[in-house]
Amino acid sequence: MNSIVKKRVLIPERVSEMTIEAPLIASKARPGNFVVLRLTPEGERIPLTIADTDPEGGRIVIVYLVMGKTTALLDTLVQGDRILDLCGPLGRPTRIEKQGTVVCVGGGTGIAAMHHIAKGNHQAGNKVISVIGARSRDLLLFKPELEKFSHTVLVATDDGSLGHKGLVTEVLEKYLQEDPDVREVIGVGPVPMMKAVARVTEAFNVKTLVSLNSIMVDGLGMCGACRVTVGGKVRFACVEGPEFEASQVDFDELMKRLNAFKPQEQESMELFKQRK
Repeated sequence: MNSIVKKRVLIPERVSEMTIEAPLIASKARPGNFVVLRLTPEGERIPLTIADTDPEGGRIVIVYLVMGKTTALLDTLVQGDRILDLCGPLGRPTRIEKQGTVVCVGGGTGIAAMHHIAKGNHQAGNKVISVIGARSRDLLLFKPELEKFSHTVLVATDDGSLGHKGLVTEVLEKYLQEDPDVREVIGVGPVPMMKAVARVTEAFNVKTLVSLNSIMVDGLGMCGACRVTVGGKVRFACVEGPEFEASQVDFDELMKRLNAFKPQEQESMELFKQRK
C-alpha cells in the first residue's frame, strides 16, 4: 500500500510527478481534493493536491515542487519505494456542474491541480478553456495532458518562448473580453497569480474560485495552521476549502502566513543537504 508505481521528472531537479498505489483514496477522490503525506516517523506532514486519479487501477497522481526538506526527501524516492503515511482524500471537492464555459487558470505546479479540475469539468459536459503560464517554455507543465479535454489551451510565458509574452492574467482578460458567456473561472497557482486573477474577473462580474495553498499540519481542522481570512471571517482551508470565492480572500494575509517559517525552512534544507 502507498507504493510508488511510477515517477516522472517534469523539470529536472525541480518538479516531479508520482503515481502512487492508494486504492481507497483513488475510489473516493474528486477534483479539488488533496492528500497529506509523511515520509518518516519524525517528519512533517505536507499537503499535496491530487493531480489525477485512476479509480479502477487504484492509483492517484501527485505533482510536487522541490522547495524544502520534505519535498527534497520525497524526490529521493523512486519506483517501488513506499510513502510512510498517506491521508486522504481531504478538503471539499470542487463543485462541478454542467453550466457552459469554464475557464481554468493555472501557474507553476498549480497547473497539475488545475488539470484535475479541468478534466472534471470536461467530463461534466462543460466547455473548458485552459489558461496556463510559466517563466519559459521548458518550465510549462501539463500542456499535452490538458489538450486532451480542453476546448482551447492558451499559454503565457514571461520570456515569450511559447504563446503570449506576459502573464496568464493578460491572456485571461483578453479571453473574457471576447467571450461574454464564461460562467466560471477557477484559479490555481502562486498566491500573487490568484490575487491577480481575482482582480481581473471582478471587472467582468464572473464567479471566480481560487484554491488556497495555506500551511497545513493535520489537514483535519484541528490544528488551525491553515486558517485564512475570507469575507472578513476566519476559515480553515483544510476542511472548509481549499477553494473559496476569490473576491473574498485576504491574499496579503495569506502571503504573510506562508512566509512565516521561511528562516526555519531554509535552515532545515541546509542541514538536509549537508547530511546527503
